[in-house]
Amino acid sequence: MPNSLEDYAYFDNLPARIDNGDRSAQIAFGKHIHWGYWENPQLAKGTLEDFAEAAEKLSAKMVAISQITNQMKILDAGCGFGGTISYLNEHFEHLNLTGINIDGEQVKRARQQITPKSDNTINFYQANACQIPLEIQDYDRLLAVECIFAFPSREQFFREAYRLLKPGGKLTICDFLPVAWFSGIWQFWEAQINAKVVQTYGNRGVNFISHSQYQDIAATTGFKSATVVDITKNTLPTYPVVNRLMKEANPESTIASTTEGLALISRLGLMRYLILDFVKQ
Repeated sequence: MPNSLEDYAYFDNLPARIDNGDRSAQIAFGKHIHWGYWENPQLAKGTLEDFAEAAEKLSAKMVAISQITNQMKILDAGCGFGGTISYLNEHFEHLNLTGINIDGEQVKRARQQITPKSDNTINFYQANACQIPLEIQDYDRLLAVECIFAFPSREQFFREAYRLLKPGGKLTICDFLPVAWFSGIWQFWEAQINAKVVQTYGNRGVNFISHSQYQDIAATTGFKSATVVDITKNTLPTYPVVNRLMKEANPESTIASTTEGLALISRLGLMRYLILDFVKQ
């Protein structure tokens, strides 16, 4: 049995860390639980505050690529603390916003942190993204910001997205994708290091797939691939910051090496960070 916060996966335990006064966790991940985006990575400052701003900019980048406008109905799957919904609430009007997340503590925090503005409506639900308990099938946009790798099944999630989106509606995700020739090697490594990955990133597992596999899933579930944006280089300043947080949380742990490994293969171009946009046909 785990005996302290340090024995739990870092990201799974974020609500408790923040509630217990972990100032670093609050600054870095109190709003968004995903990587940052720097338009010019060379200008990254390496501070927690700069990282938090970059995480907000990643949500903004997702929203821009998804072409969200006022008066839309939007579902954010794997919404975390509601950071992307908060961004939408701050920058748009007359939106119908729904966030779902499998972690009840994260949903609770999202509800506490966000108050609707500008005639927006906001609802949060604890739910599995592969079994979304919603019947209304008229969403304009469905987002999954850096979380789909932890879902039980990408294909089932795509089917749920297809069910909920109106014709012509868009599914926009961001994910880590190994390049084609490295995909098989990564899958072998992934199986070997799975315990360490789970210890670092959470107990719902992590699995990465190639772009061609995404294309197959899209075709099978009725989506057309519309946009592919490679922002790998724009996310690289994330790694030193997150690695430092891991080491501060538990200096004796080896979990920081997981982030270091992902940083290395990303810098080498073996793992890409992509934003993918799909249209319901």
